[in-house]
Amino acid sequence: MADSGSVKRILGIDPGTAITGYAVIEAVGSVLILRQLGILRLSKFKDHYERLKKIYERVNQLIIEEAITDFAIESPFIGQNAQIALKLGRAQGVAMAAALANGIDITEYAPRKIKQSLTGNGNASKEQVAKMTQQLLKYEALPDSFDATDALAIAICHHYQQNAPSKSKKNWGKFLQENPDRLA
Repeated sequence: MADSGSVKRILGIDPGTAITGYAVIEAVGSVLILRQLGILRLSKFKDHYERLKKIYERVNQLIIEEAITDFAIESPFIGQNAQIALKLGRAQGVAMAAALANGIDITEYAPRKIKQSLTGNGNASKEQVAKMTQQLLKYEALPDSFDATDALAIAICHHYQQNAPSKSKKNWGKFLQENPDRLA
């Protein structure tokens, strides 16, 4: 669990080859501050590889400009179309490569986990998620694209997950260190 005085800068990414959403929040203890919220419109680039390059460049720029400490990204949703899944995986991969190139660990969250974390409902609509991000961070107008608010939801979800009390002791070594009296 984070120290109440610790400061984290979390970059949330909602990857896509037509639109990539991004959000940067600053977490000072339990207080969240919205630093950046936006989208990268990629449909103007006809070449798929140019789109991937733009994703990498923008994510890298955000990491450097905002001194990112944590990187959270949505896990790809595997739908009916294999071509779309492949393109989405590539978009996710180049965003992840930017984080790795800057020495930042990556955390992935499934769409249901993100929705559950913010709204309490894993089947929440994009509108419900967007409204919840707006309420939590108290910003004025909702962006034109749900890709931006989805990225913000990913960043907030990461903050919640990193600061959630552990429900189980999965690390037995740590458990034994913390509970020497329980050792027989």
